[in-house]
Amino acid sequence: MQLDVRDLQQFYATPLGQVVRRILTHRVRARWRGLNGATLVGLGFACPYLGAFRGEARCIGALMPQSQGVLVWPQKAPVLSALVEEHRLPLTDNSVDRLLAVHCLEMSERVRPLLREIWRVLAPEGRLMFIVPNRRGVWARLDHTPFGHGRPYSRRQLEALLRDALFTPIDWSGGLFVPPLSKRILLRSATAWERVGAGLSSGFSGVIIVEARKELAAPIGKTSKARALRDFVPIR
Repeated sequence: MQLDVRDLQQFYATPLGQVVRRILTHRVRARWRGLNGATLVGLGFACPYLGAFRGEARCIGALMPQSQGVLVWPQKAPVLSALVEEHRLPLTDNSVDRLLAVHCLEMSERVRPLLREIWRVLAPEGRLMFIVPNRRGVWARLDHTPFGHGRPYSRRQLEALLRDALFTPIDWSGGLFVPPLSKRILLRSATAWERVGAGLSSGFSGVIIVEARKELAAPIGKTSKARALRDFVPIR
């Protein structure tokens, strides 16, 4: 079920939502630095994370699917958000340098058309980053946050999905090791939870973060030698 944009907005206004925003923005910025002159697009509900790039990227847009709804973003500047059909993005071919998809893949009812459309709009050297709920994590099992809705994924599922859509994963990481509770003591120690969790294993993180590059041709699988026909008898 697709969350309403108002539910997403209300979550990010809570103390827990603000912690999530800070943690995941740090993860995104760790991979994407120096976007001067780049075109950056957020798909799904990515506006809480796009603000960190304002004044740096040449062009920024927040595209929100019809099933979710749209809000005016940013509120005190020229509007950069738009309501779209996720499998018909209003962008030209090869026009996007970076695409950040949050609250997107797990909510989509037509995943493959969505990935084909993302492939179309990404530049040949473009990069895609998905932040999706981890199937093994606690966040996917509790529905009081947006990460407890939609379809969670495992790393193996994501990798197969991306490769089938002509994307090659180039970096994997996890985020939201802190339990999804609003207790002050947990929120204050969220940074420590992230540091300890990242040092151990990303298998039980709340979300999986994967960065992928666009491939221009389908990869060739491993070749195998033909089996010799030892008992072959020619037909006369």
